Amino acid sequence: MTTPAPGIHRGLAGVVVDTTEISTVIQETNSLTYRGYPVQDLAAHRSFEEVAYLLRYGELPDAAQLTAFQARERALRPLDRTTLELLTRLPGTCHPMDVLRTAVSFFGAEDPTEDDGSPAAHHAKSLTLLARLPTVVAADQRRRRDLPPIPPDPALGYAENFFHMCFGSVPDPEVVRCFEISLILYAEHSFNASTFTARVVTSTLSDLYSAVTAAIGALKGPLHGGANEAVMHMLHEIGEPARAGAWLAEALAAKRKIMGFGHRVYRHGDSRVPIMQEALDRLVARTATPEATRLAALHTALREAVLTRRGIHPNLDYPAGLAYHLMGFDIPAFTPIFVMSRITGWTAHITEQLGHNALIRPLASYDGRGQRPVPEPASRARQRGAGAPDA
Repeated sequence: MTTPAPGIHRGLAGVVVDTTEISTVIQETNSLTYRGYPVQDLAAHRSFEEVAYLLRYGELPDAAQLTAFQARERALRPLDRTTLELLTRLPGTCHPMDVLRTAVSFFGAEDPTEDDGSPAAHHAKSLTLLARLPTVVAADQRRRRDLPPIPPDPALGYAENFFHMCFGSVPDPEVVRCFEISLILYAEHSFNASTFTARVVTSTLSDLYSAVTAAIGALKGPLHGGANEAVMHMLHEIGEPARAGAWLAEALAAKRKIMGFGHRVYRHGDSRVPIMQEALDRLVARTATPEATRLAALHTALREAVLTRRGIHPNLDYPAGLAYHLMGFDIPAFTPIFVMSRITGWTAHITEQLGHNALIRPLASYDGRGQRPVPEPASRARQRGAGAPDA
């Protein structure tokens, strides 16, 4: 790989491309805020539905607004027969993110208002996706276990209903709250790769479903959303807490990336991690199985080893990956769960992009071959050399 010329920022690191009112990381306090509210305070004191409302409309809802928002979301959860049949036709070997991406594309194909970019239409489509994506994820997880889908329950909240659709029951409130905290923390993160992808697509005046489909494709990558899955694969590979240090040394020597650590935005560690780690600790204590105890000890040992050897702190994917595993979710479902949350941030950014749109079209510094003449095809040269045929 060649060294970038001055003025070139590969990966757009440190490049400010636009303004946003949705979220920011305040470097002085190392705090992520949603619409001005510190995310750790939102995670500690608010529900995911309240945060979803905040990201969409700009303010936290009052009691009447929240009740109306929840009623609309719960009414939109069910999937029609055509969508359920589509899910069954997809290969069981494909990644759940492929299923989710296909489902969103299908929702767009079915929607007669697909190309309506008005604010009212965007609010309606955003709420529909927020409501239906958990139903898609749960139905797909069950089909992979040869189980029939469980319809959503309108009496249950967003997090509780997802457990119900996946497992047929709702765990105790401590587990549900841990899951809800993860949804709040994953909901939004400024101009990350998938959000920026959604804004790029939106800047062309394409439809919301196309922007979300593209964002899902970006989030699938292991350097973005897929990192929470990679964390669990890594922990399973290490196996025992006593092996954490040796495994890390071998991985570093082989120049392997240690998943779940480091973040381009945070200087002093991901501000979302402490509250998620606290929730994970409560989950481990509640679970109290030998596997949970072993994995928690391994999780701690690797975290301390990475900090000691490299001075790198974990990011949100590190505690969230283990939490999802202990809740009973299959590893390939981790990133689709991320989508269930991040759809709130994506759609807020899509709406914001349209509000002051400019086509996103960066430049590139060319470092290929200089201009040169196109050679004459060999066949034509041979024909000219043989002369014209007789008349």
